[in-house]
Amino acid sequence: MTLRFAVVGTPGDRRVTLFRDAVVAHGLAEPRVIPWRDVLAGHDLDVPEGALLRVDSPGEDMKADALLRGPGDPARAGGGAAWHRGFRAGLARVAAVPGIRLLADVEEIGVMFDKRRCHAVLSGAGVPVPPAFEARSYDELRAEMAGRGWTRVFVKPAHGSSASGVIAFQAHAGRVKAVTSAAWAGGVPVNSLRVRSYDDEAGIRRLVDFLAPDGLHVERWFPKASIGDRAFDLRVVTVSGVPTHAVVRTSRTPMTNLHLGGTRGDLAVVRSRSRLWERVLDACSGAAACFPGSLSVGVDVMVGADWRSVAVAEVNAFGDLLPGLGDLAGHGRDTYTEQVRAIVGTLAEHR
Repeated sequence: MTLRFAVVGTPGDRRVTLFRDAVVAHGLAEPRVIPWRDVLAGHDLDVPEGALLRVDSPGEDMKADALLRGPGDPARAGGGAAWHRGFRAGLARVAAVPGIRLLADVEEIGVMFDKRRCHAVLSGAGVPVPPAFEARSYDELRAEMAGRGWTRVFVKPAHGSSASGVIAFQAHAGRVKAVTSAAWAGGVPVNSLRVRSYDDEAGIRRLVDFLAPDGLHVERWFPKASIGDRAFDLRVVTVSGVPTHAVVRTSRTPMTNLHLGGTRGDLAVVRSRSRLWERVLDACSGAAACFPGSLSVGVDVMVGADWRSVAVAEVNAFGDLLPGLGDLAGHGRDTYTEQVRAIVGTLAEHR
């Protein structure tokens, strides 16, 4: 049987390119790319019969973004609820293509793109996560924080990604502070590549209330360990449920995302603490087990300031973009090569 791959994604996107390279390097035919904009516009999908179909991110495509949440600046924060409805409808169209084998369960992808549902799934499975609640306004946020005795939280749009609209918020002794990459432009908050701090309550209220109609997932602040003067967390990629790649992300701000100025740290510092490393891997394996139909997920896991506790912050359906990173076993395989290898190996076992 000749294996054929196809990818629903954005032509030219780095994820699509790296996956294509891994497939070709394995001696297989170049995957067919089905643009997300065609899926969302309702066009006929030209997928080879019997193809192994990878679903990738609809990002990096202005037209796809407009089809998902309406016209506007693709960098804007907000509109997540409309985006999620359109995205799930697109996933359903993909799943309905006859004669294919999906490499990720579309329902699981939908859950991972809803932070409230994802948190509930993880918590129900015993995966360590920060305690959380939902909020529908700034006043509700403050009231719930006061009732729980929390002074520091992360406010996350329910359907955001790449830290879009995320606010590290604290309120204590009559003072408030918000740290976020969002900045107002043309009457709407837009994600920038610079993390800013705000201490004007009226401005913070305005931002929270702008984002709140799409749903807010609020997590208690989890104090993170530091390497030097930089706090860190880890992005761990799993393949077939097994952690295969990991990168330490460090930052002097609460957001460790690499596109927001975070830098890669020394993984050996974490791996040298064997019991801690085992807890990190267990948490990531537990998170991946919640999504058994997904070949690969990216787990964001935090290490506590005590260097013992761990907590999962996010599970990412498209979290495998870690270019140039070799696998934990030391074979030098990147995340995409590891996935292709796992797919081919699994199919060979079932012949």
